[in-house]
Amino acid sequence: MQPSDLFSKYTLGDIELKNRIVMAPMTRCRAIGNIPNDLIATYYEQRASAGLIITEGTSPSPNGLGYCRIPGLFNEAQVEGWKKTTDAVHAKGGKIFVQLMHAGRISHSLNLPAGATALAPSAVQAAGQMWTDQDGMKDFDVPKAMSAEELQQSIEEYAQSATLAVKAGFDGVELHAANGYLLEQFISPVSNQRTDEYGGSIENRCRFVLEVVDLTIKAIGANKTSIRLSPFGVASDMPHYPEIEETYTYLAEQLNNRGIVYIHLVDHSAMGAPEVPFSIKNTIHQKFKNTLILTGGYNLETAEADLKSGYTDLVGFGRQFINNPDLAIRLENKWPLNEAMDFNTFYSADEVGFTDYPAYSI
Repeated sequence: MQPSDLFSKYTLGDIELKNRIVMAPMTRCRAIGNIPNDLIATYYEQRASAGLIITEGTSPSPNGLGYCRIPGLFNEAQVEGWKKTTDAVHAKGGKIFVQLMHAGRISHSLNLPAGATALAPSAVQAAGQMWTDQDGMKDFDVPKAMSAEELQQSIEEYAQSATLAVKAGFDGVELHAANGYLLEQFISPVSNQRTDEYGGSIENRCRFVLEVVDLTIKAIGANKTSIRLSPFGVASDMPHYPEIEETYTYLAEQLNNRGIVYIHLVDHSAMGAPEVPFSIKNTIHQKFKNTLILTGGYNLETAEADLKSGYTDLVGFGRQFINNPDLAIRLENKWPLNEAMDFNTFYSADEVGFTDYPAYSI
């Protein structure tokens, strides 16, 4: 049993983390031309006191870019761009996983490069709107239902992107199967209305996710492969359905059988979403024997309590890392947190509200 202190070292697969604090993934929209740049490298370098950084959602495919100015990881220019970030984080003693996020139906054509298309399990439009730099807020596109060929190509794109991630210096990849993006769109019977072997039953709806996991493991190994889940989450128009607990219990068992390095569970109730029931968190923790990361509304006291109780192995912090680049150091020293935050700069294009928050000064 590893020590449960938030600031103790932790062995994650074949890497050692300097503490149990995880910087959770947060979209920040600074990748001009969908290529990671020097500004992004500086941002993550500033936050390398975290034991583990998980990057913002990064598309494995041109079809998956969805939002404006999010990074990709499907060509050599993006690999070279990401190397700046991984080198900077490693130089500070940090570890970093890239989150592979295919937006699926959460997309608009104005945010996609030429020739790309919003793809999803079924042609079911998500309710809501998203920002486009060209024309402001727009309704989500009606996605194209993936053909059998497009489905297989997408699985291969995840694995190829994972291979490029290792080439770019990442310590591993987190497959984003949460928050209503493509992988969760397959899991949910609301967004997945297919009648082939990828739709219908729980096993069929989880098939796409597990095939992505399998091919990613084949490409880079289970010790570098992880996944993020959001059972009972409602982000990106994902209504609840009766068999949620049964679905995620099955997923946890299957993921445990594959030996991936961690499951990352997110609970957005601190931001007003429905609370994720203790029962499903506990079930996943019981079924999955490797590392569990919990993220959602934590502070120093609640993080320590959940670690000491064995409720989780690592604790994710999200928005607090935006305006406290040295969050892990502040927590360890019990220094005050910077509460000032400009929400208007969360998704803008420059350094304002991104790299200009100061570290603590004694």
